[in-house]
Amino acid sequence: MAPTTLHVRAETKPLEHRSAVTPTIAKKLVDAGYTVNVERSPLSIFDDAEYEPAGAKLVPTGSWIDAPSEHIIVGLKELPEEDFPLKHTHVQFAHCYKGQGGWETVLGRFPRGKGTLLDLEFLEDEQGRRVAAFGYHAGFAGAALALMAWAWQHTHGKEQPLPGVTAYDNEAALIADVKKAVDEGKAKAGHLPRVLVIGALGRCGRGAVDLCVKAGLSDILKWDLPETSAKPGPYQEIIESDVFVNCIYLSAKIPPFIDAQSLSTPTRKLSVVCDVSCDTTNPHNPIPIYEINTTFTNPAVPVKLPGGSSELPLSVISIDHLPSLLPRESSEAFSAALLPSLLQLNEWKHARVWQQAEKLFKEKCATLP
Repeated sequence: MAPTTLHVRAETKPLEHRSAVTPTIAKKLVDAGYTVNVERSPLSIFDDAEYEPAGAKLVPTGSWIDAPSEHIIVGLKELPEEDFPLKHTHVQFAHCYKGQGGWETVLGRFPRGKGTLLDLEFLEDEQGRRVAAFGYHAGFAGAALALMAWAWQHTHGKEQPLPGVTAYDNEAALIADVKKAVDEGKAKAGHLPRVLVIGALGRCGRGAVDLCVKAGLSDILKWDLPETSAKPGPYQEIIESDVFVNCIYLSAKIPPFIDAQSLSTPTRKLSVVCDVSCDTTNPHNPIPIYEINTTFTNPAVPVKLPGGSSELPLSVISIDHLPSLLPRESSEAFSAALLPSLLQLNEWKHARVWQQAEKLFKEKCATLP
């Protein structure tokens, strides 16, 4: 029986530097008998040359399209917006199972080509917990950018948006920049920011809280289900905080955490919202004050509130690939957690975690118009 071939495709999303299969994990897969083809990638934090000693074969960028149909295509973010049918089994985040904008087009490509989507977001262990997630580093990076944005508002005024950022080589370099920015912001504002994190007990929330602590903050409100289920939103506590970091996993319609009316109060202190969950096109988004995803090039966008201008600015950060701010560390953590499941791809139709993913795929395909 020929070895199973995993084809690791190059990411095409701008400034996406992560990889689902790092050189470290590629070696473990090769050692386990897999053939691992890795596309050359100009964006990846991992140099092409790092994969060759691992026993992986470097192949041209975008060559997954013409790969044999039995090859399993492994990636992270969405495929480029094309319309041709998909013939392969794809392991990736597709963002099309929760009614996101354009979900029918994204999902419909698979049954048209007799391909299969095994969505990384919905791989679960026996306890229903995700087997691998970028949540911790998403929260960590999101909180970092939120504090930078808060400091920028105080040092440069509301008319100048937070400038673009690029990926950091390591966590220490990111923390150093955040601490410097916060210290400068404190000198202008006269105080450190109060930060409210909702979803603080999850992976994402823990990352956000850890960043705040490492940045030297002590006024951190940590909310989770006990607080949000005790009363419906909007929440005055968010309005009374300087920075709000949303880290929930949205699975059902809930009352909004904030809205235009609650933000229009003259006692508002909130000036930065980071929606790490980034359910921008989800009709049930509990932060219905923005309509676009932001980017590392333009991290924060101003929110226009009814009733005219305000001396206090309000900016939203809604970047849907935040962990790419720390691409090496976040990729290594994710890939290592995913490895036990990857090692089952040689017989994935008989492995519980992949069977469950296929079942969900078929259920979602049945809802296509």
